[in-house]
Amino acid sequence: METLIDVLPTLGLAIALAACAGLRAWLPLLLAGLLARTGLLHLGPAFQFLASNRALLLFALATVIEMAGDKVPAVDHALDLLSTVLRPAAGSLLAASVMWHVSDPLTALALGAAVGAPSALVPHAAKASLRAASTAVTAGFANPVLSLLEDVLAFAMFVMAVLVPILVCLLMLGVATFVVRRLWLRSRAAVPVS
Repeated sequence: METLIDVLPTLGLAIALAACAGLRAWLPLLLAGLLARTGLLHLGPAFQFLASNRALLLFALATVIEMAGDKVPAVDHALDLLSTVLRPAAGSLLAASVMWHVSDPLTALALGAAVGAPSALVPHAAKASLRAASTAVTAGFANPVLSLLEDVLAFAMFVMAVLVPILVCLLMLGVATFVVRRLWLRSRAAVPVS
């Protein structure tokens, strides 16, 4: 049985990846698939399809369509309406794909839905509200700029979600190396020379 300490990093990654899907549905799926393909992100056996050639091609095409369509004021509202269902589903899939070692695939899917859907829905709702306000105030002229900022933010959030645990591990390794070296030097200085 896993402890809370074992589950927290995975839960944090699941929430962070799902939140990325709240801004862009397809970009985090594409990035997760690419990282899984290179071995930098470990997905459960039931979720290996995310790294397949067909999935990566589909995610890449859908990412381009979503990002380009989101820059067109009339299309961005239709995409936001469609994304009210799509982004929580993508968030659930991303969360489940990294929670695979917490339990069996069916439980991972249930946990992914419980964690991923709300984690994706909150940024999506905030984004949709901001877009509605932007459209009302600027007649939609600021929406392409907001869309570009959302692209950058979704990418940066994904990178941080994956890199922060690695950076923490590197920091801990650096601190441990420093402490061991200091202790070793101190013990060498304490030994009398004859």
